[in-house]
Amino acid sequence: MTDERIDLRSDTVTAPTRAMRAAMAEAPVGDDQYGEDPSVNALQERVAALLGKDAAIFLPSGTMANQVALRTLTRPGDDVIVSRECHAVWHETGGSAANSGVQFTEIGSRGTFTADEFVAAIKPRGHVIYPPTTLVEIENTHNRSGGVIFPQQEAERICVAARDRQIATFLDGARLWNVMAATGMPLATLAAPFDLVAVALSKGLGAPGGSLLAGARDLIATATRYRRMFGGAMRQSGLYAAAGLYALEHHLARLVEDHANAQLIARRLAESPRIRIDPATVQTNIIVFHLADGAPDAATVVARASARGVLLFAFGPRMVRAVTHRDLPRAQCERAAAVLLEVVARD
Repeated sequence: MTDERIDLRSDTVTAPTRAMRAAMAEAPVGDDQYGEDPSVNALQERVAALLGKDAAIFLPSGTMANQVALRTLTRPGDDVIVSRECHAVWHETGGSAANSGVQFTEIGSRGTFTADEFVAAIKPRGHVIYPPTTLVEIENTHNRSGGVIFPQQEAERICVAARDRQIATFLDGARLWNVMAATGMPLATLAAPFDLVAVALSKGLGAPGGSLLAGARDLIATATRYRRMFGGAMRQSGLYAAAGLYALEHHLARLVEDHANAQLIARRLAESPRIRIDPATVQTNIIVFHLADGAPDAATVVARASARGVLLFAFGPRMVRAVTHRDLPRAQCERAAAVLLEVVARD
């Protein structure tokens, strides 16, 4: 086992910088359940403004943000239309069924779908046997599809179609920062079509935790109730908010470096006949690759790489994810790619 650990499991594994820790230590705090934490209030106002929404609330995690959004916009027994293999279906341990009692209809492919596909999947209200479709959710970027960016024009068409049919809209924008960095589109433009938008501070930005939901004031008021119901109302959470404020000020601009490092790894991996990946599909900081017939399986590749100090995440029997982030300089990404090529080449 090498002494140098290169952790590509997620962009959530980053440690706060010295400057971020200092900002946390010096943060003015209060009781957020009384609305008296000045750092939380400042963060909520900042994120609401960035997303072009009336208000925002701080939550401990991205999963809780997604869960609170579902509870706010649906009722038990409702149908929610989502992209195939979205986070809410695959990575929240069944929370949507347990907390909100909803079912999902997965449509599209590779993390996206069209307005026509959305309209075709809608289940009407009042049907004798179908559950009513009351929400459409878009994940941008899409995790399991390799950080794919959802086309903004299609998102706008989907939201127009939803609004015409009195269907709510939610953007799981945990990595919306990466969309902004890759496309140059303002966050407010990306968020504009949606009723509620979630963003995460621990993905890409390097904060130790926290997410926010933003939307109209009445929706945020309802979401605040469900945040408490789900156990997400905190006290002196300004310590986390200060980290988020620091990240927004200092870490947004450097996200393009993570994207470049992901491209570097993807191009190297594409050299192996045992790895199936198209570097052109790597749009942000997530690399998802498949192992060809004859190659070791994902568990073997992950174990071999770990023994060499490179940590990865197996998404399936022959599917592996790697995520670049601020704690991985280019040299470490180059070494990780070399290690992966070596371990995959072994029988």
